[in-house]
Amino acid sequence: MTLTPSTVAVQCDDGHHYEVIACVPAQPIARLLWLPALGVAARHYLPLAQALAAKGIAVYLHEWRGNGSSSLRPSRTQDWGYREVLEQDLPGSQAVLATADEEAGALPWIIGGHSLGGQLACVHAGRNPQRFNRLWLAASGSPFWRGFPPPRGWLLPLVYRFLPWIAQRQGVLHGRRLGFGGTEARGLIADWARVGLNNHYAAAGMDEDLDAQMARVHGSAQAVVMEHDWLAPTGSMQTLLAKLPNVAAQLRVLSAQELGTRADHFAWLKAPQAVADSFFIQLGENFHKTVDGMRRHPHNSAPVAGRP
Repeated sequence: MTLTPSTVAVQCDDGHHYEVIACVPAQPIARLLWLPALGVAARHYLPLAQALAAKGIAVYLHEWRGNGSSSLRPSRTQDWGYREVLEQDLPGSQAVLATADEEAGALPWIIGGHSLGGQLACVHAGRNPQRFNRLWLAASGSPFWRGFPPPRGWLLPLVYRFLPWIAQRQGVLHGRRLGFGGTEARGLIADWARVGLNNHYAAAGMDEDLDAQMARVHGSAQAVVMEHDWLAPTGSMQTLLAKLPNVAAQLRVLSAQELGTRADHFAWLKAPQAVADSFFIQLGENFHKTVDGMRRHPHNSAPVAGRP
């Protein structure tokens, strides 16, 4: 049965507002906060949300600042970077999960995402290691140029210098003209490109060691890459997973035959069943014991993985 999604309005302290799309089954076993790829509106992940909800996962689709239901659009006068996303937007979406726990009962939390969404899911988990110890990553990975096979990897440092320059010159990055993202804030592109050059996650205006924070995450990660995805090859995902030394990661490469569609960066969004199935490889007996225990003992003071 296809679930009817709902929307939850989120208001950030800096005035930005947007909607989280929620797809919640009748008896969920966990809550997933899902972060889209750069330039992709949350609604495009509804097929994935429905596939996961059919397996018992309550899915909450985050909306990037500047996309879809977001009240902002990047321009010469409207700019932002990772700092605003990490300090304003992701805490706002996380609060939606906390409210759901308060209203319907606490469940384990998972965080995940596609492409840039997977990267910032790892960063957000690092800033909140007590809340997230399970990560689901699809067609994602660090943009660091050494994680890409030659000759493309050799050319990426030029790209990582050119895109911030053109975004600064034009006020925004007109990504669709270049085949990369949408209309993107120049600060966001600058933060992303720096990671591509030096493999160090940082946010302009934030005095935090985001790499060190990611090392604080303990748990598991289920990662999926697509066989012919040149935007997120296996080496890119391995570079990102290396930022999580205390996470037991399992990486799977999906072929076009397994996906039932092209094994590239975006085609799977319309045929997400193989990706949804892959995420459940590590949801075994221990996970269900945790869920059942939380339901039987909702006021247990012992630490529970994923519980806020």
